[in-house]
Amino acid sequence: MNIVNPSALTPPTVILFDWHATLVDTLDAMYHAVDEVIPKFGELGLLERLTAPENSKTAEDRKLVAYVRKHQRLHPKIKIDKKISRTDIFEVLFTNDDAAKKIAHAAFNKAYENHFGEIHPMEEGIDTMLETLQQEGVKLGVITNRDRQFLRHEIDVINVSGWGHLFDTVVCGDDVVNRKPSPDLLLTALEWLNIEPDMSCWYVGDSTTDTIAANDAGVTNIFYNGANWDDEWLMKIFPRTTQHPHRPDSIVHSFGEFRRLLESYLDIEFHDSGMQ
Repeated sequence: MNIVNPSALTPPTVILFDWHATLVDTLDAMYHAVDEVIPKFGELGLLERLTAPENSKTAEDRKLVAYVRKHQRLHPKIKIDKKISRTDIFEVLFTNDDAAKKIAHAAFNKAYENHFGEIHPMEEGIDTMLETLQQEGVKLGVITNRDRQFLRHEIDVINVSGWGHLFDTVVCGDDVVNRKPSPDLLLTALEWLNIEPDMSCWYVGDSTTDTIAANDAGVTNIFYNGANWDDEWLMKIFPRTTQHPHRPDSIVHSFGEFRRLLESYLDIEFHDSGMQ
């Protein structure tokens, strides 16, 4: 997908990363929690607030909403494919109803307490790459819609010794009023770093909500296509229409590709980390 000429990007002085499905894999726990929440939509008053068909971005989004409305669960194929985050699921289901999304996120957090724990890096060598960037003076941070109680545990146990020392700032969903796709998390991270938002801040995330948040914050968005969406699907979820104008500034399909993108902008020699 031809998003932008690589020479048009601004070299990064700070790089913020999404957590789930970007740096780490917690997909099984996430889907278990979503499975627990959706059957409660009726008692939470959310069934009648599901988005109307005409407000869905794509035909696939309309099918997802219709299936949840009828069956009060996710379609099994969504859980098999493991390509959509809970934030994007709630965005599809409730579109512009921010109050409904807050109720759904709160219910998810309660359910996630029953499932979180096991966690793995999305790709081999991510920690080595982060260490090199840190040593070269690039500010690093984590941005997540997860509540701090979950992120604190996950960041402390990843790779046994934890990754907390690799980040200059960590901002969680319960640190702000509005979670992604609001830009609040990104703007708060930069405020805590005493850095003004501009295109020298790169935000790396795997979802459309990450792209919207980055665009609205005025920073560079690098879309991590860890789900391996094909170009046809990427054009569907980033149509650049009046209603859905947001697109990433660049797309990478692996952290090896992201590292090569960094090497084209920064005078950094990365250690061999086993990345492809």
